[in-house]
Amino acid sequence: MVESAARRTFIAAFLGWTLDAFDFFLLTFVIARIATSFERTVAEVAVAITLTLMCRPLGALLFGWIGDRYGRRTPLMVDIACYSLIELLTAFSPNFTVFLVLRALYGVAMGGEWGLGAAMAMEALPPKRRGLFSGMLQEGYMVGFLLAAVAYYLIFRFTHWDWRGLFVIGVLPSLLIFYIRKNVPESPVWLERRARTVALSTSSLLKSFAAHWPLVLYAILFMGAFNALSHGTQDLYATFLQKQHGFSPGVTSSLAIVAAFGAIAGGIVSGALSQRFGRRATIIACAVLAACAIPLWAFSHTVALLALGAFAMQFMVQGAWGVIPAHLNELSPGEVRGTFPGFTYQLGNLLAAGVAQIEATYAQRFVLPGGAFNYGAAMAMVVVLVLACVVALTAIGYLVRREGREVAFTGSG
Repeated sequence: MVESAARRTFIAAFLGWTLDAFDFFLLTFVIARIATSFERTVAEVAVAITLTLMCRPLGALLFGWIGDRYGRRTPLMVDIACYSLIELLTAFSPNFTVFLVLRALYGVAMGGEWGLGAAMAMEALPPKRRGLFSGMLQEGYMVGFLLAAVAYYLIFRFTHWDWRGLFVIGVLPSLLIFYIRKNVPESPVWLERRARTVALSTSSLLKSFAAHWPLVLYAILFMGAFNALSHGTQDLYATFLQKQHGFSPGVTSSLAIVAAFGAIAGGIVSGALSQRFGRRATIIACAVLAACAIPLWAFSHTVALLALGAFAMQFMVQGAWGVIPAHLNELSPGEVRGTFPGFTYQLGNLLAAGVAQIEATYAQRFVLPGGAFNYGAAMAMVVVLVLACVVALTAIGYLVRREGREVAFTGSG
């Protein structure tokens, strides 16, 4: 068993990422309702997703630098407080402009959580356990998706609240701060590094990134493809079910829950397999199998087949993602591990920020016989291209693999 302090640290990182994702995914279930409320199109409301993703690199850089300089624990608590408060304020948006501004600010806060939490968790874990726990940590994202689907169903099935009620619930993650403050110690790796070196300055951060610029550039492109894959298969999925198939909140949330269970299983299984077969080999296998699932996922016409397609697609997509926390932390230069994984991850998000908006726009060009937009075809086109990029970038990763990493942080693949 992982020793007690490491276990508590992992729980905090997992819950932080879960609740961060929960707050993010609440929006994806009510895009159509928000569009009606503000008298906008689905594509216009999807700009909110784009803004959130575009602003995440700023949060990753800001909170990551603070985490490398002052420790992981306190910045993580501040970050959780920020995204919880902004989520609550979103519920009271008086107009569409304020709504977009708040979603941009939420992106800054959301961008800071993953890097801090992943670094804290991976630094606390022994290398032989890192693959399995990497998969578990990353699937906090899909547990958040699952919770958002359940909240969506409960709110619209048993209350008369509108979409704003979901964002009021989004303040609940702030309670995690009390758990972290009481139970989670500072990262032992960071404490050891601080004892040996001076605090990381802005200039030394830039020098470290410049010294490893091929790795930085590769990681950004790599994470751009990964984020396009994740958001391309998730962010418009509820809208696809609601608008193209006309499903009720109950059916929509049920299919989303099936997809979430597939994702959670895929991340954990693939994370464990990556410890044996290597990180890159596992990613490529998942990407190829995800391509095989596209017809079932995007073009099925019955609830049963759509459920099977959703489970299979997210099993593979999040199977590939389950490798990422360990892989990025193992690639990272040790002196900037609080910044590098989160910052390159979120810069990748910047590259992929417009994916949902692109899909929503393309769907309008593929009109079905009944007049509905063909979101399934639009998503399928985007995902095929993205999967090809994931495979190509994963395969060439061997050329930029950084040698001379800290022995204590050596990983697999």
